Amino acid sequence: MQQPHPDSKYRWLYLFIGLAVLLNFTGLFIPILAPDGTLYAVIAKTMAQRNDFVNIIVDGTDWLDKPHFPFWVAAISFKLFGISTWAYKLPGILFTLVGAVYTYLFARRLYSKEIALWSVLVLLTAQHIILSDNDVRAEPYLTALIIASVYHFYRAHTANSFWQLLLGAMFAGCAVMTKGMFALVPIGGAIAGHLAITRQWKQLFHWRWLLAVVLTMLFILPEIYCLYVQFDIHPEKVVFGHKGVSGIRFFFWDSQFGRFFNTGPIKGKGDPLFFIHTTLWAFLPWSLLLFAAVWQFIRTGIKQATQREWFCISGSLLTFLLFSASKFQLPHYLNIVFPFFAIITAQYFIGLRNAGTLVTWRNIQAGLVVLLLAALGVLHYYFRPDAFEWDDVVTLLVWLGLLVYIPLNFAAADYRQMAFRTLIVSFVVNLYLNLGFYPSLLKYQAGSEAAVWINHHNPQHLPLVQSWEYANFPMEFYINQPLTIISEDGSGKIPQTPFMFYGPASVVASLQSRGYRIEKLQSFERYWISRLKPQFLNRATRGSLLIPMEVVIVR
Repeated sequence: MQQPHPDSKYRWLYLFIGLAVLLNFTGLFIPILAPDGTLYAVIAKTMAQRNDFVNIIVDGTDWLDKPHFPFWVAAISFKLFGISTWAYKLPGILFTLVGAVYTYLFARRLYSKEIALWSVLVLLTAQHIILSDNDVRAEPYLTALIIASVYHFYRAHTANSFWQLLLGAMFAGCAVMTKGMFALVPIGGAIAGHLAITRQWKQLFHWRWLLAVVLTMLFILPEIYCLYVQFDIHPEKVVFGHKGVSGIRFFFWDSQFGRFFNTGPIKGKGDPLFFIHTTLWAFLPWSLLLFAAVWQFIRTGIKQATQREWFCISGSLLTFLLFSASKFQLPHYLNIVFPFFAIITAQYFIGLRNAGTLVTWRNIQAGLVVLLLAALGVLHYYFRPDAFEWDDVVTLLVWLGLLVYIPLNFAAADYRQMAFRTLIVSFVVNLYLNLGFYPSLLKYQAGSEAAVWINHHNPQHLPLVQSWEYANFPMEFYINQPLTIISEDGSGKIPQTPFMFYGPASVVASLQSRGYRIEKLQSFERYWISRLKPQFLNRATRGSLLIPMEVVIVR
């Protein structure tokens, strides 16, 4: 009798990995979300248009907050494909996929092929990974660079390879040029934590790690050069309200450690439990399994510390604890350790052997699925997305059918029943969000909507003016012409009439009261959509929160 191919049991996994890749591309054409996403896009747009990859400029002034690497990548994409939404988001999504590849490679060497494939699925269907591939900032880049660096440093350790060490240092250097020195915490924590816990003292203090530090510093020289040219040789520039600000010092200290100790120019307020409740929603629908996996790993690992791998738990928990102790906390910070979380979670539920425990988890995750679907139903009932078309309905019905059908092919005590049910609900939730909810929500980002309209309705190429109070990066990114900003009361350097103006109705009235003739062209409704409130999500009460914005010709 012919034996089944050894890979036949993985066919469903290969299929779902391919579908998960497509799921992460469903936000590719949704307008870029303000404020941070459009800010990053404007910086990259400015780089590409000026052919200046050294200076970071925002609103015509020097900007010192984030390192260069994500802007370089996005600017190169703009140079290759033109300035557009998808050209900005594409590199971020591709980096997420690179992170998925390295998650597979790392899990494959640490555990098994089955665990590696499921690790990829857990990563690509974690809620904040998919969200970050829609709202692209620095995190997709950083997530890939960190897991890639850890993988190559691991290979340098096990294979004693200089080339693996070089690759690990290169990815580490790019990670530092993406987010600063704290990017080294999960990388160093993963390697040093494993070697220390497994008592490999000679390997911990091996000369290769000193070489890795030197190589990493060499790879961040482009960032240091750019900061030196833009800031350190120009002490006359005013940055954060002061002169003589060193870009290099900010990069090495204030941007990261200054935020951690809350002594830098940018301050925040910390909550020690912030990342615990953030993980609960950001790693959905796998978060409950993750918490159980971490507890189980530590509880059982203490007794056999030297026989287990500690890379994932060390890299993720050290970063988690440091972020929790910090005073500057944002949800997307956690994405960088999601590859480690995915591996920890996958090895846990695949390793479950007790039938009672598996049935318990089946019931827990089934309850979570019901809650997520109920939340989706409530959101749809109150929000009523305009962009939700019949083909989107058909797509969701197909996935709801798969949610019912596929788990029935496995026994209650088979982990795959629980795992596939959990996996498929992520598809249902995020297909609804990316096909219906977000496209409708972005209609209230008036700056991008107005810019696209103006691009097609300004045949005379009139100058464009916007009031400062409502100046936003969506307008600046999406507009195809220069933009003049005036003060919020309508005063400032106003160009010679006629010109086109975009702003709130109150400023339009102010211009009219000063003797300007106004010709109204188009109206928009504005809401700060990154700060959603129940009153806005409810279609019946939404109107009271909307700010009327107008495009007019001023004569």
